[in-house]
Amino acid sequence: MSGADDAPRRSLTRTQWVAITAVVLALVFAGTATVASAARDDGTAPASRTPSSESADAGFARDMAVHHQQAVEMSFIVRDSTDDEEVRRLAYDIANTQANQRGMLLGWLDMWGLPKVEAGTEPMAWMHGAGDAEGMEDMEGMDHGDQGGHEARDGSLMPGMATKTELDQLRTARGKAAEVLYLQLMTDHHKGGVSMAEGCVQLCSNGTEKSLAEGMVAAQQSELSLMADLLAARGAKARS
Repeated sequence: MSGADDAPRRSLTRTQWVAITAVVLALVFAGTATVASAARDDGTAPASRTPSSESADAGFARDMAVHHQQAVEMSFIVRDSTDDEEVRRLAYDIANTQANQRGMLLGWLDMWGLPKVEAGTEPMAWMHGAGDAEGMEDMEGMDHGDQGGHEARDGSLMPGMATKTELDQLRTARGKAAEVLYLQLMTDHHKGGVSMAEGCVQLCSNGTEKSLAEGMVAAQQSELSLMADLLAARGAKARS
C-alpha cells in the first residue's frame, strides 16, 4: 500500500523513535548524575561544583520541572478525549519522557540540597543573564527583560505554558477538536521549553544538566516537526 495509507505508519515510527531516544538520554543522564553524587559523598569532588540556589542550574531545574508537569497533565487529558491512536501515542510518549525528566530535575535539587520552590523568586528569574550570552538574543518567543521576558497570566507562568482557560477548553473538547487543540497547545509548550533549554545550555554550569538540556532541545524540535504534520493532516496549523 502507498500514499495516505503509509502516512500513519511513518508518523508512528517517528513518534516511537523520538520517545526511545528521549528515554535512552534520560537513562544515560540519570546514571551520570548517580556517579556524580557518589563522588561528592566520597569527598572527591570540590564543594564549589554544587550550584547555589540562585544559579541558573537550580532555576532551570525548578522551572522546567513545573513546565514539564503541565505537559504531562495536558497529555493525559487528551488521551481521555480522543480515540485517535497517533495522537494518543504521541501524548503517552510526551507524558512518559517528561515525567522521567522531571524526576531527574527534582532529584538534582535534592542532591544539591536545594529547595524545589524558592520563596520570593519569580519564574524565569534565572534567565536574566541570558541576553548577554552568545546567541540568546535570537531565541524564538523570548526577550530578556524581567522574569525572562515572559508575562505570567492566568496560570501561564513560563514561556509556552497553557493558561487555565486553555486547559479548561482542552478538558471539554472531544475528538478532532481535542486533537487539534492539544497539538496547538503542545506546539506552543515545546517552543517555550526549547527556549528554556537553550537558556540552560548557555547559562548552566553543571555539565550533566547542560547535556540533558541539549537532549531536550533535540527531542522537542523533532516532536515539533511531527506535530506540524499531525496538524496538517487534520486541516489545521500551529497558532500564530
